[in-house]
Amino acid sequence: MLDLRAMALMRIAVAAVVLTDLAIRSTDLEAHYANLGVLPLNVLYQFCWNPYQFSFHAITGLWQGEALLFLLAAAAAVALLLGYRTRLMTIISWLLLVSLQNRNPLIGQGGDDLMRMLLFWGIFLPWGRLYSLDAKGKEEPLDYQYFSAATVAYIVQLCLVYWCTALLKNAPEWSKEGTAIYYALSLDQLLMPGGRLLYQHYNTMRFLTFATYYTEMLLPFVLFIPFGVKWWRLLFVGVLYSFHIGISLTLFVGLFYLINMASVLGLLPPWTMNWLDRHIRTRAQRLGPRLAQWRPSLEHWRRLPFQFRVEASWHRSSHTNRRLRIMREAFVSLLLVYVCWWNLDSIAKPEWYMREPIRWFGYLFRTDQHWGMFAPAVFKDDGWYILDATTKNGQHIDLNRKGRTVTYDKPESVMALFKNDRWRKYSENYLFVSNAYMRPYYCNYLLRIWQEKHPDQLLRRLDVIYMKEISLPDYKVVPPTREVLCSCETELARQAPQQ
Repeated sequence: MLDLRAMALMRIAVAAVVLTDLAIRSTDLEAHYANLGVLPLNVLYQFCWNPYQFSFHAITGLWQGEALLFLLAAAAAVALLLGYRTRLMTIISWLLLVSLQNRNPLIGQGGDDLMRMLLFWGIFLPWGRLYSLDAKGKEEPLDYQYFSAATVAYIVQLCLVYWCTALLKNAPEWSKEGTAIYYALSLDQLLMPGGRLLYQHYNTMRFLTFATYYTEMLLPFVLFIPFGVKWWRLLFVGVLYSFHIGISLTLFVGLFYLINMASVLGLLPPWTMNWLDRHIRTRAQRLGPRLAQWRPSLEHWRRLPFQFRVEASWHRSSHTNRRLRIMREAFVSLLLVYVCWWNLDSIAKPEWYMREPIRWFGYLFRTDQHWGMFAPAVFKDDGWYILDATTKNGQHIDLNRKGRTVTYDKPESVMALFKNDRWRKYSENYLFVSNAYMRPYYCNYLLRIWQEKHPDQLLRRLDVIYMKEISLPDYKVVPPTREVLCSCETELARQAPQQ
């Protein structure tokens, strides 16, 4: 069983994370979602598309069209946060999030899968019953405890996240050597200030590696202990909050930690919610007089001549309601079985894997998921980018450092070179040979953006260089190797031989 108030709190947190995600993504509307960016629609369809997928964001290749869809998604997320037409807004938010993630899979990370699934299961949860505009004027429920197939699906989904990521971590560095966190903190692209401090203590990192592995493997089992439920759930929430706060202080993981922290709020036990409920209601009472000041303006909008309202009502017998409830429970149960089966990939025998002909549902509704965070082993290829641009006068400047003179010295903070975690993830995917198709589009995008902002400093050529550093054991260091991933010439360079 789950507490209705805890589910409402989770709804508010999930909506807030969706809004934060939209705000961060909106700073790269053209770069990540328009045809003039790093992934034009024709390239998306050719290399990154599944025929069962959909994306409203692929309707237009203009950033202006993307902006409208972002505003629509933000409006739905605000309505979800406030609990207005909660189920409908959950469906709209989920559809638009799936659409957004499908538009550019090159910038996605594991937290995106979890956020998508939280909204998906939220469609079947009564998380708008309390702390919402929908609850205004309705009587308080006699019992805050709620049980359904959807609450089971939500709990199992959380367990799958941690069980699968632990089972996928089958490299010796996780379960035997205890060096996984050492290698993770060796990645300068991810290293946060807290990670720099921890990196100096090898034995502590070794202990935390084993603690992380066994926490992910064993902690979810406490959710199925039938006695002392409230204490086990509070332990689960407390441990994971400490776990993800620790990650956020040491590694640059974007919204991953916030998504995971929001995801477990639905597990808060009743006695915890009793304490929170008193504080929430006290704050709401203080806020009430301020909200009342908006009522005159709302009344003005209600009197506008172009407003219309459609109302519909119907009555169902108790027998019909019972049948519909049974059908819903059966449907959600089948969905949960499907999701569990999907997660058998890579952690079970191949003969148990889901067959391709029935994967269409997962691709279409994006219930597909993979929890391979730092699995099976931590990435060992580290380094930093140099965007070596040659000017008209033959000068070499680094576009990655705001046009300063090119230097091959390692920057003090490699992580600081990335605008946000979406760009960091893009740069990680940029390295793989299998993604070589994406390299010239990034190169040409950088050239165009620079010329638009600096028309007085024309460029002839751009070389995307990666200074590759291999993470070695025992703090060993090797000189970085220079790899030219892509080279692009401008029209200026092509005209030069003719002049």
